[in-house]
Amino acid sequence: MFKTKNDFINKIHLIISVCIVVPVAFIYGFQPNLNFDIHLQTIDEHSQFKAIMGLYLGFSIIWILGTFKEAYLKTAIITNIIFMLGLGFGRLISILMDGTPTFAYVFGTVAELFLGFYGLWVFRSIAVKRLEF
Repeated sequence: MFKTKNDFINKIHLIISVCIVVPVAFIYGFQPNLNFDIHLQTIDEHSQFKAIMGLYLGFSIIWILGTFKEAYLKTAIITNIIFMLGLGFGRLISILMDGTPTFAYVFGTVAELFLGFYGLWVFRSIAVKRLEF
C-alpha cells in the first residue's frame, strides 16, 4: 500500500475519503436521521438514499483498489477528484442560494473541497513525472 513516502503522498487522500465516505454511506442508507435532519417517509425516499449509499460504496471500492493496485491508481484519483469537488461545489451553491447549513455540512464542504483539490495536485504531479525523461 505505502511502500515509499511518495506512495503515502499520492494515496493518503484516498484512504481518508474511504474512512469518511463508507460510514456516511451506511448512515444515508439505513439511518439518515441519525446525524442529519432528514426524515424519510416514503419507500421512494428510502430507495433514493439506499441508491446514494450504493454509489458512495461503489466509489469507495475504486479508491481502495487504487491504494493497493497501481493499475487502478489513476482511475481512483480521477473519480475521487470528481466525487469530492462535485459534492463540495454543490454545497457551495447551496450555501450561496439557501444559506449557511449546520457546522457539520460547512466542515464537510471544506473537507470535500480540500480532498478534491489535493487529488488534483496529486494527479498533476503524477502526470508531470510521467512526462519527464
